Amino acid sequence: MRADVEREFVEYVTGRMPRLHRAAYLLCGDATRADDIVQATLVSLYAKWGRARGADNIEGYVHRILVRRFLDERRSAWARVVLSDSLPERPDPAGTPVEDRDAVVTALRGVPRGQRAVVVLRFLCDLSVEETAEALGCSTGNVKSQSARGLATLRELMGGVPVTAARVGKVEER
Repeated sequence: MRADVEREFVEYVTGRMPRLHRAAYLLCGDATRADDIVQATLVSLYAKWGRARGADNIEGYVHRILVRRFLDERRSAWARVVLSDSLPERPDPAGTPVEDRDAVVTALRGVPRGQRAVVVLRFLCDLSVEETAEALGCSTGNVKSQSARGLATLRELMGGVPVTAARVGKVEER
């Protein structure tokens, strides 16, 4: 890669790294796994930088790579390995205010992967319906229905606490 093109890549990545890590963290709920997902995303992006920098919506292009790396990581046999003989206790989200980031992140883990990807991209990464559809390679109608289902599932997992798109968007990574 030419020095000027590589510098452009480094500048892009430097400016987007916190958002990419936040999106990966919210998808998987684990900072270490989020680092791995972001790293895999950036390796793929580096290899395709010539095509990516010419894309109409580079953010959507990168988020599509990120979500695909998350889904690929979930499909691997390594994702099913449990390194402990007992599971940790799960906090009870019932009665926990929605603003509690840990409760929302815990509840997000219970949302199906496709719905979680839509909720994270739409409300936590602030992508529009169209940008989310482009990132996920689906229709805007699918994004809207998955968004509604994802929020309903999240609401149910939060113990009936009213969950709105605006409140989900207030979740912050540690």
